[in-house]
Amino acid sequence: MTDIFGEIKDFSLRFNQKLEKLFEMPKGNEKRTVEAMKYAVMNGGKRLRPFLVAKSAELFDVSEEKAFMAGASLEMLHTYSLIHDDLPAMDNDDLRRGKPTCHKAFDEATAILAGDGLLTFAFELLADSDYENEKKIKLIKLLSNGAGAFEGMVAGQTLDLYAETVKDEKEPLKLIENIEKMKTGCLLKYACEAGAVIGGANEKELEALRVYARKIGQTFQISDDILDAVGDEKKVGKTLKKDDLQNKLTFVSVLGLDEARRIEEKLT
Repeated sequence: MTDIFGEIKDFSLRFNQKLEKLFEMPKGNEKRTVEAMKYAVMNGGKRLRPFLVAKSAELFDVSEEKAFMAGASLEMLHTYSLIHDDLPAMDNDDLRRGKPTCHKAFDEATAILAGDGLLTFAFELLADSDYENEKKIKLIKLLSNGAGAFEGMVAGQTLDLYAETVKDEKEPLKLIENIEKMKTGCLLKYACEAGAVIGGANEKELEALRVYARKIGQTFQISDDILDAVGDEKKVGKTLKKDDLQNKLTFVSVLGLDEARRIEEKLT
């Protein structure tokens, strides 16, 4: 049986070596923002999303090296979302992966700029990549849609903030499923699509990967909600039980812990 966790760990070591080289420090005072960008990106993380990019590329005989820029751009965008998500105006988290969040390590203004910088850097990397122009445009379109405010990650975060304040939601399960689909699922879907796009996959093949990504997203979010409810903060590396304190709608609060665990087990 394949040791998937070992494979992801080995991949992340290779990926991180190349990723760090993308940060060329400015010589002036503006380097503080770039330092914050690098701090957040290189602050641990399993690199699951770029791993999925590489594995979907492998299905179509595209090398890990060729898939790197698509994975790197996705990791930049994902990290921007984490920086902004941790800010006091949103989740107000002090820890991320066991280390101070970007606004704690630097300051709020620098963290906002670092997130902005990573968002734009993501698309710069794709624009500068050596992918064929048609594929490059498709990747940029898919990533911008997946991260966007209409049906993408930003839309999911908007619903997530709404879920912190709603008291009498008529369809709470549908709401949290929509949050997961957009906030978590959209970038995972892009990760599974991106490598295949580079490899010239057809629409039927892309749709199969989207279905696969959907199950990953559901599993990821349910597991995250369970961890927040009963996890060990020292092992997880972030502040836990905040969802319960904020009376936030989650899979655990709506379904109960036992049912959430049952669904998690079924998905895995």
